[in-house]
Amino acid sequence: MATHESPTSPSHNFKKSRKQSQRRARSGSVAGHHYDHQHQESLTKIRNFLKTRTTYDVFPLSYRLVVLDNKLPVKQALNIMHQTGVVSCPVYDQKKWAFAGMLTLLDIIHLIQWYYLKAESFETAAADVDTFRIESIRDIEKELDVPPPPLNHIHPSRPLFDACKQLLQTHARRLPLIDHDSASGMELIVSVLTQYRVLKFIANNCKEIAGLNMSLRALGIGTYVDPKPYDPYYPMAHATMDTTVFNVVHMFSERGISAVPILDDNGVVINLYETVDVTTLVRSGTYTKLDLSIRSALTLRSSEFPGAVTCTSSDSLGKLLEFIKGQRIHRLV
Repeated sequence: MATHESPTSPSHNFKKSRKQSQRRARSGSVAGHHYDHQHQESLTKIRNFLKTRTTYDVFPLSYRLVVLDNKLPVKQALNIMHQTGVVSCPVYDQKKWAFAGMLTLLDIIHLIQWYYLKAESFETAAADVDTFRIESIRDIEKELDVPPPPLNHIHPSRPLFDACKQLLQTHARRLPLIDHDSASGMELIVSVLTQYRVLKFIANNCKEIAGLNMSLRALGIGTYVDPKPYDPYYPMAHATMDTTVFNVVHMFSERGISAVPILDDNGVVINLYETVDVTTLVRSGTYTKLDLSIRSALTLRSSEFPGAVTCTSSDSLGKLLEFIKGQRIHRLV
């Protein structure tokens, strides 16, 4: 999918200072075999490193943890998340003294979609959303036939390698760390491990990333366009500046994704619309106008939006980790 820089969405390409590399030897050559062997050797060393570290080792000595009560109104929870700069929070059930799941932006998307489809009027939806409690979101997801989010968690003393395996097997973006009070039997939420935090930890602590020289496409990392007669961008979700916010909200909910590329008439990515953009509508009360075009909705976006960060399918995994080492990014186009 082509990309270019535009005034509406500053694009950052981590290849811009990259030196021109020599042509890679064919996979059948001796040099090609050495190339792949070096990658596998580096990968093995990184895996062994992860087996010697606990999940808790990933976190700094001092960090902030925001935990929400499951009886808290969703809109109040959303304001707390915005004020503390987080996009997800662990939820606690004080009646059971136990971990009750995670509140994520996708939960908010499901809530908006449900009210948009079910409410008698926007005014009714607005009143309900303002008083709706976190604990009731699971009932809405059942009605939308959305699979419930996993309640997976791991003990903070478990090897980081085990946590990574669990993230991969469940396709989860985050994994809560739960300890137990031996005296009371209470579950204690220690923190939440995210994919980004794991990648950042590897990038900062493993010099072996320099040997991860296989390309992203060769490793099967990412989603790539496979044109079909009925959709030239299949299987990628995509929208235009004239697509309504609700249609994009439906993509978020149906596909379980957190961002949709916005294309021009030539298929060039000119922006991204993200789940965090929808929360801006909820906080401002503008979610009652989900028939807004993406063009109009983007005018409500914070000026601090960093823009789309781009890469190519030929970039190596090591190059990507080097970029993550110096920048805070969560997706690449």
